[in-house]
Amino acid sequence: MTQQGSAPKFVLYSRSWCHLCADMLAALRALEPPGQPFDVAVLDVDADPALVARFDELVPVLYGDPAQPELCHYFLDEAAVRSYLAQHTS
Repeated sequence: MTQQGSAPKFVLYSRSWCHLCADMLAALRALEPPGQPFDVAVLDVDADPALVARFDELVPVLYGDPAQPELCHYFLDEAAVRSYLAQHTS
C-alpha cells in the first residue's frame, strides 16, 4: 500500500519512439491531482533483452505493482487506474 503522503507508483514499459507509449504516459499524467504527481518509472524495453522478450509488441504496458497483473496495455484503462488508486492510496 502507498503510505500516506507518498505519491502513487506506476511502472510503464515503453519504447522511446512509440507514440502509443507517449499517449499512455500523457493520459496517466492527466489523472494526477493538482500538485500531487504520480511516481512513474518509465522503462525502455529495448534497453533489456529480457524486457523485449517479455513485452516486445505489447508496449506500452502499465503496472501499478509489477508483482501484480498489468493495469492495461496499448491504451490507458482509466477505470483500472482509478481502481488501483482507490485501493493503494490513503
